[in-house]
Amino acid sequence: MERKNKLIIAITVVAAIGILAVVWGTFLGGPDLSQGDKSILVLAVDEGESRPGMGAVDMAFVVNMKNGSISNYTPVYPSGMRHPTQSEPAEAQAQGAGSKLLLHDSLWDSNTQQGMQYAKEIVEANTNMTPDAVVAINTEALDAIIKSAGPIKVNGQETNISAIDLVRENDELHGGSMSRGEAVMALASALSTAANNPEKRNAMVQVALDQYSKGNIVMIPQGSFVSLMASKGLGSVLG
Repeated sequence: MERKNKLIIAITVVAAIGILAVVWGTFLGGPDLSQGDKSILVLAVDEGESRPGMGAVDMAFVVNMKNGSISNYTPVYPSGMRHPTQSEPAEAQAQGAGSKLLLHDSLWDSNTQQGMQYAKEIVEANTNMTPDAVVAINTEALDAIIKSAGPIKVNGQETNISAIDLVRENDELHGGSMSRGEAVMALASALSTAANNPEKRNAMVQVALDQYSKGNIVMIPQGSFVSLMASKGLGSVLG
């Protein structure tokens, strides 16, 4: 399976957000996402594109939360979205990327947190959304978290297929009966159910911690997920 195609699984961060919230609550403090209306900008990163930083932002979306529970998500597609003032890296400009920084290239440099701030500013400048926090997660981390959940049940049927295959099999554009959004939420629901099993949930948390330590998951502000899971629990967050 091509790495590029696997980025569709990035949408399943809607499910992984709950696991990451548990991880953050164990060792960092900061803004509380468990109260009121909040939003999280999720950057799906393709680490396979060679550059000094974390990788290329090939998909992005905003997860909207109400009192700590996910209410919906809004896709934010990187193509064409640019920063109002920051410039594209010289190498990218030489390749014809244009002068102003693309969301796709916001994580080009090695200062990941600065790049995430640029991504947030790009989204704010091009939409009416103002995210309260930003998550960058690459395909290695996403695959690892999903794999750690073990066999999951989708519509009552146990399956071991990958997230991308699951979405495609349920995608009406690929001969399935669901829209892509419905397929994504079916997977999110399946992961939520799997995480209600304490053993699987612990495995997912440990994998998320491992991926964080490897730099495959980054969040700003650094304590933004504190107490979200402590007060809500994964099932409540994912609905």
